[in-house]
Amino acid sequence: MPALGGMGLARSKRVPLRQCVGCREMKPKRELIRVVRTPDGEILVDHTGKKSGRGAYICPSADCMAAAIKTRKLERVFEQNIPAEVIDAIREELMRRCPPKT
Repeated sequence: MPALGGMGLARSKRVPLRQCVGCREMKPKRELIRVVRTPDGEILVDHTGKKSGRGAYICPSADCMAAAIKTRKLERVFEQNIPAEVIDAIREELMRRCPPKT
């Protein structure tokens, strides 16, 4: 019997999954927009995915964004109101990732 570290047994790389707060689908972390509440209570878009604090993820789609805002899911996740500037920053990130088709 070959050893686990031996030839012929390649391990597949695990892809971290996160749940979108808008559609509640599990998707690869890299495909989602991360919004974070820092330990200071500031809410912002985390472009690096590494900021410390409580994070929430949204699909880069207008439907998920609208669902997350309409149902106030982000506010529930962070337990505070979301400033309009943060909503605008999420929309800008959405436009950057998925430009409108012409």
